[in-house]
Amino acid sequence: MDKELSKKLLYKPLNVFLNEDVKQNADEYCKGYREFIDSAKTEREAVDYAVMQAEKNGFVAYDRKASYKPGDRVYYVNRKKGIYLAVIGKEKTETGVRMIIAHTDCPRLDLKQKPLYEEANLALLKTHYYGGIKKYQWTAIPLSLHGVIYRADGSEVKICIGEDESEPVFYITDLMPHIAKDQYAKTLAEGITGEGLNLVAASAPYDEEDGVKLNLLNILNEKYGITERDLITAELIATPATRSREVGLDRSMIMAYGHDDRICAYPAYTALFDLDIPEHTCIAAFADKEEIGSEGVTGLRSDFLPHFLMDLCANDNSDYIACCANSICLSSDVGGAYDPNFGGAYDPKNSAYINNGPVIVKYTGSRGKGGCSDASAEVVSRIALMFDKAGVIWQCGEYGKVDQGGAGTVATEVAALNIDVVDCGVPILSMHSTGELASKGDIYMMYKADKAFYAS
Repeated sequence: MDKELSKKLLYKPLNVFLNEDVKQNADEYCKGYREFIDSAKTEREAVDYAVMQAEKNGFVAYDRKASYKPGDRVYYVNRKKGIYLAVIGKEKTETGVRMIIAHTDCPRLDLKQKPLYEEANLALLKTHYYGGIKKYQWTAIPLSLHGVIYRADGSEVKICIGEDESEPVFYITDLMPHIAKDQYAKTLAEGITGEGLNLVAASAPYDEEDGVKLNLLNILNEKYGITERDLITAELIATPATRSREVGLDRSMIMAYGHDDRICAYPAYTALFDLDIPEHTCIAAFADKEEIGSEGVTGLRSDFLPHFLMDLCANDNSDYIACCANSICLSSDVGGAYDPNFGGAYDPKNSAYINNGPVIVKYTGSRGKGGCSDASAEVVSRIALMFDKAGVIWQCGEYGKVDQGGAGTVATEVAALNIDVVDCGVPILSMHSTGELASKGDIYMMYKADKAFYAS
């Protein structure tokens, strides 16, 4: 068969590192991404970082009473945990918006409301894990503490302990192998329990009479002016106290905590910053609570997204129902890349692969597509065509074998608003671990895909 005819008829994914643009620009682009992911380990920190960068790029806080014209740049923060950034387009809002939504919450350990106790000459902090984690991965690694505390007088204290190398870290113990006979007999899921994920926070007593707990409270009071009562209303999060690192002798990959899903949030807003005056209003959004079902006032099951779209429609006297019907959205969440060390969990013929570009996922869900939005052929082909026209290297893929399990995204919440939506994100390895792995080339190609989407 003629080679040109063979190329025309067969589908073969391309490697992003064979693309000259990727070779020249991926390293530089990912320097900014690494700064973002190392600085934003919680959704609050991601919002703070995005606001800082947005204001440097000409964005101003959204004012419902103001009037906006094409090219204006605004951001709207939802309760310090979510943000919507928009560039107003030339066309009326009712002609539809171009929206990319990523989530910036990650699997982690939240401190319980009454976390502090003392036992065996140690002060420990009890936790409740958030999202889908493998609990054993959180033992015997350095952990940092992030969040906010409100004192009894209502004043706010921001907490970040353990990220600077000069600062102490926290730690969760594991059982020594010498006496772990019973632990070895348990399943992987049972070897470490949720109630066993307690942070070691101190070991020195206050004096001969008062113990370690009081000493720790005294340290916290002297540094932050807080008491044990203030921990009840606090929102404190333990994350790995690690920085992103380049992986491989070719430095082609990045290992970091929180790729899922900040690896899609960064391209979404940097691509938005590059816009001048788009034809259609373009939005980049950071969502909260995706890892626990998008619930709560800052999750996408709340009315914050439709209310923001209603505000934009009111600004140019557009019809909200028409806006939703004419809009299109990328639910930009990571995909699961094929892992050769665990090949039995995947369908290799329908998996995403590292270095083949962002992955379009037609449906997520589990076992019979349960809980997914299942994008139509019209939507998928529309996205594929705009990527092809822009020279974006992309792929399609599923999470794993049909009966192996599954996953969910915010696509269902967006589809419920009568907005066309499809999942598209960077494929990663070791998803939901304390150190996930991704390709620099895929991150940069995601940025190019987002630029193409906004320009459509």
